[in-house]
Amino acid sequence: MFPKAAAVSVYTKNAFKKRHFPFVLGGLIIFTEVFAGATVALGFGGYLHNFLASFLNIPIILLAALLILVLSLLNFYGIKESARFNVLFTLIETAGLVFIIYLGLGFLGSVNYLEMPRGFGGIFSAAALIFFAYLGFEEMANMAEETKEAKKNIPLAILISIIITTVLYILVSISAVSILPWQILGESTAPLADVAEAALPGSSSLLSFIALFATLNTVLIILVVTSRMFYGMAKDTNLFRPLSRVHSKRRTPWVAVLVTMLLVMALTLIGEISFVALVADLGSFAIFLTVNLSLIVLRYRKPNLERPFRVPFNIGRFPVLPALGVVTCIFMMLHFDWFIILITVSIIFLGFVTFYTLDTLRQKRQKTSRDSHRETT
Repeated sequence: MFPKAAAVSVYTKNAFKKRHFPFVLGGLIIFTEVFAGATVALGFGGYLHNFLASFLNIPIILLAALLILVLSLLNFYGIKESARFNVLFTLIETAGLVFIIYLGLGFLGSVNYLEMPRGFGGIFSAAALIFFAYLGFEEMANMAEETKEAKKNIPLAILISIIITTVLYILVSISAVSILPWQILGESTAPLADVAEAALPGSSSLLSFIALFATLNTVLIILVVTSRMFYGMAKDTNLFRPLSRVHSKRRTPWVAVLVTMLLVMALTLIGEISFVALVADLGSFAIFLTVNLSLIVLRYRKPNLERPFRVPFNIGRFPVLPALGVVTCIFMMLHFDWFIILITVSIIFLGFVTFYTLDTLRQKRQKTSRDSHRETT
């Protein structure tokens, strides 16, 4: 409906008509993205460390930082180049997932797939963590300004990719737990490589190599999208104006690219992949909750607005799926540790403080400029 770079921020702004709300939400999105980028970069570091272990012992954090630097240079170079690499890496990682599914065929039925060692609570806690694997589909909306026929192609791309990925994820999960016990998978720094090695000795190096492309690809997408979020928010709110600067030759938001790179690098220093992933997940649930609420609000506040894609299953104007989305997000958020919740709340509070501080300074500058203009006149 609103194909802009800061997609969620623009969407909520149109729904709630509050200037601070999209800024705070946009800030939460950016924090979530950089946490997600750091998580996957650490995953890349784990796989590369495993791949190089026989002849080099480079720290995982250093490998993650080097990846972020190289991909940030690609992000700066241009969106077309980034997209081409993205397509190539996606094909390679999909081949790796299909290989894992193939290896698991001979092990099907070797375990009880309905086993619940930690009960339903364990399932929901695991779902809260593994939701991280479903981050990324919403990133497409942030690329709307650089997409042809965005109002048609963005919803179509999101739906098709969710269907394909869901099928792959389920089949890979079944194969993985069929080949290796869940206890071993939970302790592994390179789980799919270990799965391949257990099923076909000598194949772990191949899977580590493919996993490098999978994690590399995700980090590239996060860096590209987060820099566009910075750019879109700076352009939309008139705050942090330097972030909206575009390089004269490369036509990319170079300041936003640089800031994104530094933030993601800084978070890799935490080193604990599950902690970083949980922070990214909780932030994502808060964002998804807000987007679902925005859709419901827009149905009533702007019923006659053109909707190129309309969410199905409605009772009159009331959309059923977004309502279920709100309930699900709240339910999943209750399964996070209090410390993770505290971090997310602190980020939101910091967003409010930052907005009002910057907005007050901006208004004072405008008032000073008007007063100066009157005196001159």
